[in-house]
Amino acid sequence: MAAAEPARPRRVRPRQADGADQEGPPARRPPARKAARPPDAASAMHSAAEQLSRLLGRTPDSVSSLKPTEEGWEAQVEVMELERIPDTTSVMASYRVELGRGGQLISYERTRRYSRGMIDRPT
Repeated sequence: MAAAEPARPRRVRPRQADGADQEGPPARRPPARKAARPPDAASAMHSAAEQLSRLLGRTPDSVSSLKPTEEGWEAQVEVMELERIPDTTSVMASYRVELGRGGQLISYERTRRYSRGMIDRPT
């Protein structure tokens, strides 16, 4: 069995504030995770209509409103739910769609049903 060697004293240099005395390459930091970039209005409109279409199995007629929110975007999407003849009697629905900052659908809710020929009257 070999005798243990006596411990050698280590030289410790005082650290400088700017880290200039460090030996070797600086420690690598993992890349900063980029937050999802909010889509522009046109992308948000397209995303709201496309994602709602996949969920409902119906093609949206139009996006009647779009507004930015703290979480992303909120859109009102109009969808034909029941096609009738004449076209003005078809049943339409308005859906409120919430999108996250990256354009992903967070929630949707049908807010109203009406016939296509119905005209909103001021209250």
